[in-house]
Amino acid sequence: MSTIAAPDPAVRSAAAERLAGLATPAGALGRLGELGVWLSAVQGVCPPARLDNVRLVIFAGDHGVAQHGVSAYPPAITPAMVRTFVLGKAGVSALAAAHDVHVRVLDIGVDDDLEGVPAEVLAHKVRRSSGAIHAEDALTAEETAKAIETGRAVAREEIAAGAQLLLSGDMGIGNTTPAAAMVAAALGLPAAEVTGRGTGVDDASLLLKQAVVQQALDRAGDRLDDPIQTLQAISSADLAATVGYLLEAAAHGVPVLLDGLMSVACALTAERIEPGVSAWFAAGHRSTEPAQSLALDKLGLEPVLDLGLRLGEGSGAVAAVPVLRSASALLRDVALLADLMPPE
Repeated sequence: MSTIAAPDPAVRSAAAERLAGLATPAGALGRLGELGVWLSAVQGVCPPARLDNVRLVIFAGDHGVAQHGVSAYPPAITPAMVRTFVLGKAGVSALAAAHDVHVRVLDIGVDDDLEGVPAEVLAHKVRRSSGAIHAEDALTAEETAKAIETGRAVAREEIAAGAQLLLSGDMGIGNTTPAAAMVAAALGLPAAEVTGRGTGVDDASLLLKQAVVQQALDRAGDRLDDPIQTLQAISSADLAATVGYLLEAAAHGVPVLLDGLMSVACALTAERIEPGVSAWFAAGHRSTEPAQSLALDKLGLEPVLDLGLRLGEGSGAVAAVPVLRSASALLRDVALLADLMPPE
């Protein structure tokens, strides 16, 4: 039995009624109208409040499979990008500055000491890198529990800071491999159907990556029937932390705007752990990874944007924030037709 409360159905009904009564042609607002109704329901208020405090957390970590030819880039990129986030010079940093989104990066499993990086970035580290999932478990049972609780604690910190909308971001070379494996495990699919090119690997590397994912699935076997065992066997510290972050957000009734494959794979896993959490999630964008679309279909989520993005970092979710703000504004600030019509 899930402990997750659903978004307020009475508020959802009131928001749908308000949408139908706006001084616009029926259905003219399309997805913007639907998103406005969702925002009302998850906020518990109609019309929806302005989204003034939107907060992104980037969970950074390395992955043992990155040493086995599954990525177009070397693992050394991960610590370099963490430093770039700290400097505010990454792709998502530019988008977040443009759209007034607070960004926080955390080292959960980076295979580097990150000397000179602010202490608060390093305060939640679970381990250095994660196991190469085709050959060994990603984490121990203790590390899995610690990573999930770390994500939960981070969500509580962001909520305490006033977050009205949380975003999840990722950074870690090789991370699409465990994420694809997580989706395959949840959906009971073979590696060939879920594994994409990630950072842009060539055909030969794609075949290798598919083989690595399938080996990971075969090695884990029946353990994949259990979502916590799935995290231990084939995920990573940063992905397990993201699952905890999503679970805690839903438990507190704070909506989450998902990003690409990593956050959606974690959302699918969170839904396995606590059925009903996905009602608190919206999909920021459709990535180029096949596993993300498969997971979104299973969750019943339609992406806000479809721009061919595969940057990660939370960038697709940040790019979608103005659309959610537009949806909120329309439902809140457009006149009601009944108020414009002269009394009979």
